[in-house]
Amino acid sequence: MLRGMRREWSAYVFLLPGFLIFSLFTVFGVIFSLFLSFHQWDILNPAKLYVGVKNYQELLQDPNFRQAVTNTLYYVFLSIPLTLLAGLGAALLLNQRIRGRGFFRALFYLPVITPLVISAIIWKFIYNGDYGLLNYYLEKLHLISQPVEWLGNPSLAMPSVIAFSIWQSFGFAMVVYLAGLQAIPQEVVQAAEVDGAGAFQRFRYVVFPMLAPTTFFLVVVMVIQSFQAFTQIAIMTAGGPIGSTTTIVYYMYQQAFQFFRMGYASAVTWALFVMVFVFTVAQVRVYARRAEV
Repeated sequence: MLRGMRREWSAYVFLLPGFLIFSLFTVFGVIFSLFLSFHQWDILNPAKLYVGVKNYQELLQDPNFRQAVTNTLYYVFLSIPLTLLAGLGAALLLNQRIRGRGFFRALFYLPVITPLVISAIIWKFIYNGDYGLLNYYLEKLHLISQPVEWLGNPSLAMPSVIAFSIWQSFGFAMVVYLAGLQAIPQEVVQAAEVDGAGAFQRFRYVVFPMLAPTTFFLVVVMVIQSFQAFTQIAIMTAGGPIGSTTTIVYYMYQQAFQFFRMGYASAVTWALFVMVFVFTVAQVRVYARRAEV
């Protein structure tokens, strides 16, 4: 192996910058956050006081953390199914031979490549209770009689953020579903049609089951992304009103960079890692069990 490494030394030279960056900003960060989770540190004082599992004990008793977990689960379990449905519907439509489908594919995918900060700022103006476009058109259509505080109402803030997230990410699901649809052998679909299966029956019994690997990939990716929701929360609501949109990552940000509790914030980080890990393993096992059947 050493002889082979000496022979291919140039390849390792090219790999070295990426390896160093990964080691410094990822591996070291992970190890250091685990170290900090057992210490008390305010980031301004170099001294780090060892407190053992005190941060984790406080985490289990913290009502604000429990609220952040509830908000995050609400965001995850509402946004992902709706995003998948929107992406699958758009993919089924744009997989047909319709005029301008290339244009619409690009149009629906545009929010995905638009910087999230810019999109969130635009939607914050749309949701504005005083001069937002949403209230303006709803009043014009006589659907509301007075302006609605979409981001200022605790019961409407999170659904409003979820609606934005669906708009921003369903294009990604659409593209992945399009790839899955185009990978399905048309002979199988045509055979079902010859056997008398209607359009809905072909989709239910042929197309959708063959999209199972695609759906599994999307669910895993979106669960990981949704648990880490931060930018749209920070820009649109800052965790408010009264904590109704505070997610786990935003709560971690507050503890670390507003209250300077780096140890406690690191404990929140590792709690998030455990939750994402458990959800991912559960999804893999469910998919593997269904694949065996």
